[in-house]
Amino acid sequence: MTTPALFTPLTLGDLKLPNRIVMAPLTRNRALPAGDVPHALNAEYYAQRASAGLIISEGTQISPEGMGYAWTPGIYSAEQVAGWRLVTEAVHAKGGRIFAQLWHVGRISHTSLLPNGQAPVAPSAITPKARTFDGTGFVKTSPPRALETSEIPRLVEDFRLAAINAKAAGFDGIELHSANGYLIDQFLRDGSNTRTDAYGGSIENRTRLLGEVLAALVSVFPASRVGVRFSPFSSFSDAFDSDPMATFSAAIKVADRFNLGYLHLIEGQTGGSRTLPAGASIAALRALFRGAYMANNGYARDLAIETVESGQADLIAFGVPFIANPDLVARLKADAPLNASDSTTFYGGGAHGYTDYPAMSG
Repeated sequence: MTTPALFTPLTLGDLKLPNRIVMAPLTRNRALPAGDVPHALNAEYYAQRASAGLIISEGTQISPEGMGYAWTPGIYSAEQVAGWRLVTEAVHAKGGRIFAQLWHVGRISHTSLLPNGQAPVAPSAITPKARTFDGTGFVKTSPPRALETSEIPRLVEDFRLAAINAKAAGFDGIELHSANGYLIDQFLRDGSNTRTDAYGGSIENRTRLLGEVLAALVSVFPASRVGVRFSPFSSFSDAFDSDPMATFSAAIKVADRFNLGYLHLIEGQTGGSRTLPAGASIAALRALFRGAYMANNGYARDLAIETVESGQADLIAFGVPFIANPDLVARLKADAPLNASDSTTFYGGGAHGYTDYPAMSG
């Protein structure tokens, strides 16, 4: 019996992945509160899941300004880099591969989480209809301020420095978080970007920051070790665009200019329906990108096998199933039952609901 392609190797540049099952980035809010530093518990969690073809880390903020949720890790301080090195060494010791997801939340934040209680930054001073986690519960986001044009070079440099830190921490590559209504996504969409400078208005202008950040990232890592994530048809975090096919076709063409390792798309609503709006086409977007395509959203075993087998995707990212199943690859391969996840332990806490899910016996 032929092994389904989902379980066969794939090469990204010079990086060989043993299978096409990816652990999606998953915010778990378990960094040390003092300094937002990864620690030994995080290293254990990721190492348990090292059989994934590729692990993409939880979103890690590139600067104090980029933080939007309590207890999420950063990658801008020496202590954070050392903490992430614990993680990458643990994953590599188990034979795994791990990319860092570089994250700036933009307007999806709260003054209590930001330096000196400052306002969140955004392309435009438009308060989203969204909530964030401040450590006590979910609260309405604070009104943001628009970034000055003169601040954009500093922002791009923050991404470049984060990439340098990711390399120093031992990550095999990086993914730019351009999805789910966070900062880069906010610049792309006309629902959150009403700027009148070179970074707003036309689609060319709204994709300008994306191109500048990707240029900075590939100056640090080989392009084949850089991926980008979009969520074209998701309204997560009050994301809106009047013509997502046009906007994200342009964004993907920008990404394709850099010969990136992969394009990672959330197909439909983030963590929700896979149904697309009228006129939307994942296949048409995927056709604009020459590298590997990573599909994400609601994939179970049969759909994942079928999607890779048919050539519609090269990689499948699994989120929630990896929370409860550290050995997800083995379970999918054996068509074994999956552990159920406990959603009450997703955000914050300790080992319970994090590192205590059992692997298959035998």
